[in-house]
Amino acid sequence: MRQWQVSPLTAEGPHSRGFDTVLVVDFGAQYSQLIARRVRECQVYSEIVPASITAAEVAARQPCGLILSGGPASVHVDAAISLDPEIYELGVPMLGICYGAQLIAEQLGGSVARNERGEYGRAELTVHGERSQLLAGLSSPLPVWMSHFDAIVSPPPGAEVTATTAASPVAAFEDVERGLYGVQFHPEVEHTACGRRVLGRFLLKGCNAAPSWSMGSIIDAAVESVASQIGDGRAICGLSGGVDSAVAAAVVHRAVGSRLTCVLVDTGLLRSGEVDEVQQVFEEHFGVELVCVDASAEFFEALAGITEPESKRRVVGEQFIQAFERARSQIVDAEFLVQGTLYPDVIESGATTHSSTIKSHHNVGGLPEDLRFELVEPLRSLFKDEVRALGTELGLPPEIVHRQPFPGPGLAVRIIGEVTPEATAILRHADAIVRAELRSAGLEREIWQSFAVLPDIRTVGVMGDERTYGRPVVIRAVTSSDAMTADWARLPHDVLEAISSRVIAEVDGVNRVAYDITSKPPATIEWE
Repeated sequence: MRQWQVSPLTAEGPHSRGFDTVLVVDFGAQYSQLIARRVRECQVYSEIVPASITAAEVAARQPCGLILSGGPASVHVDAAISLDPEIYELGVPMLGICYGAQLIAEQLGGSVARNERGEYGRAELTVHGERSQLLAGLSSPLPVWMSHFDAIVSPPPGAEVTATTAASPVAAFEDVERGLYGVQFHPEVEHTACGRRVLGRFLLKGCNAAPSWSMGSIIDAAVESVASQIGDGRAICGLSGGVDSAVAAAVVHRAVGSRLTCVLVDTGLLRSGEVDEVQQVFEEHFGVELVCVDASAEFFEALAGITEPESKRRVVGEQFIQAFERARSQIVDAEFLVQGTLYPDVIESGATTHSSTIKSHHNVGGLPEDLRFELVEPLRSLFKDEVRALGTELGLPPEIVHRQPFPGPGLAVRIIGEVTPEATAILRHADAIVRAELRSAGLEREIWQSFAVLPDIRTVGVMGDERTYGRPVVIRAVTSSDAMTADWARLPHDVLEAISSRVIAEVDGVNRVAYDITSKPPATIEWE
């Protein structure tokens, strides 16, 4: 478990720099990350921690509040996840959501029973508590979002029932004196009316949290942390062409100035025109020293014969470090390596006990054990939308700040099967067409991520009067706010037609175009 003294933003942790902190205890809910983001939208810092966290660990972190997430299980099953009972004795204000509320009730003397029917989706909440800190003054009935089968029958002794629904006799409870709050509904989702107000009241009234998590304070904390870590040393930053590495470089440049050298590794796996664009922005706009390393031959050689996605990511991570090591010979005394690791990267790489590893990230789990650099990760605590806001505040140009996310391993994870120069050339050309057509249609800024995928299959087609046996290209376009969840973009048919026509006509070896209409979950945004 990540300890307080190695918090991503500061050496001693956000709390020591003036940020009140709320810990989101993850019980395996699909919405844990969304809860953390909603807390931050209220300008209060949040971190996700595993349900196995102990009272001693909570006390050491000095949070101003705890939020217990929902979860897929029942509090009555043998393997039900519980909370260290001593945490309740710490006096830290606590809000339970769905499973979290049931757990508080079950552990503190209330009761939870199997309901005759579950409550899923929209429900009407009737507010009863006129003195409720969370619900007073809200319209009643209030539309809320439910997702549970068990129901709280009675709250913990001393707690007042503040809301009910047709299927939940205790849809919300409060014990203000003990700082205990529980809601059976999900205030973090858009479907719950006034949900953000409910969370905001818990934070500002229940926890007395100071709303100090702002872009200005984030920059100050990040710059101070980086300056403290690097001291009088020198750092290098690997620029990938994406917004994450660019913002990380801007933060470090503000902290150490000319003691930062950026390294742009041409892996052969970047998008069309990316190398030239990054060079122009960082050399002309910021005056940052930039070293370009052409390592494409080494990357393709290392990836030869490899088809398994996780193996690809590990190989790419290793090759990045080796390229940095070669670049290091041009940079005197560089001891620090800057990376644009974000909070979703950490979460998806298995940040909590009850979260599975969806995919390794070369910034998180793909680095060699004999790494000769000390890592600097100034964005490790931030979600993507926070990074974009941070980049704007730092003065990065819009073409960088609003660039669509691009995976660290580049086009390698969008080629299903072996990564070869030939396959990469096909995909790079198709990807450039996708981006150009969406830009022409004025849709690029409306879409979180759009790209082409090259599957490792062949399809039969007819071009002219001849039979073809070429490769298909799959188009992926999604809408999202933070990449934790995503929905497929409803692109206009004429735009899809234009993309398909151009890809077929202009990209050699492709004879079919398909459109991926899968959301996340169940899929991930990337194919590998």
